[in-house]
Amino acid sequence: MGRRAYLTDAQGMRLPSVTTILNATRPPEAREALARWRDRLGAAEATRVATTASRRGSQTHKHLRHYLRGEAPPCPDAIRLYWQSLEPVLADIDAVNLVEATVFHYNLGYAGQVDCVANYQGQPCVVDWKTADVPKGSVERLYDGPLQLAAYCGAVNQQRAEGDSICQAMLVVAVPQHPAEVFWFDPDHLHHYWEAWQQRLAQFYGRSPWHYPSSG
Repeated sequence: MGRRAYLTDAQGMRLPSVTTILNATRPPEAREALARWRDRLGAAEATRVATTASRRGSQTHKHLRHYLRGEAPPCPDAIRLYWQSLEPVLADIDAVNLVEATVFHYNLGYAGQVDCVANYQGQPCVVDWKTADVPKGSVERLYDGPLQLAAYCGAVNQQRAEGDSICQAMLVVAVPQHPAEVFWFDPDHLHHYWEAWQQRLAQFYGRSPWHYPSSG
C-alpha cells in the first residue's frame, strides 16, 4: 500500500489525506504498470529517478510558495528551467486566496493540502502544480491528477461561504524548455472527476478500519 498520511485539524480530528486514499485504491492495472516500469529500469535506478523527481517537485513548490506570497528569493539553479516554463502561466494568476493550505472535508472524511486557490485569466479556480521531464500531452497521462483536483475543490468549497463555490480547476505541468502545459477543467469535467473520486472514497472506507463518516 505504501506510506499512509493523515492530517489533523485544530480540534485534533485526524483524517486520511487525498494522496493516501488515491494510493490505497489505485487500480490493479496502474500498480502493474508501475511494477513494469521499476523492472525495466531496475530497482536502484527507479528509486533514483523517483527521488530526483520528488526533490525537483518539492523545490519548485517551495519557490512557487514564496512567489505567490509576494516574496522574491532567487530561483535555485536546479529548477530554473521549470520556473521559466511556469512564468507565462504565473503572469495570468492574481487574486491569490490560498497557498499550500490544508483543507478538510468533514462530511466525506478526507483532507489534503491544496497548492493554490486564485484567479487564472480572471476565473477563480483551484490550481495544482506538477513538474515533468517531457510534456504529458493528454489528460489520460495525468493519471489520478484530475481526481486529486476534484477532491481539493470539494474540500475547499465545504470550507467556503455558502454560494461562493469554486467550480473550475487547472493542473499546470512545468516542462523544461517548453511552455507549461495547462489542463483546464470546467464544471462538467470537474463533476465527472468528482463522481470518480467519491467512488474511490467509498472503496477506501469499505476496506479499511475507518468508519465512513456520516454526511449529516
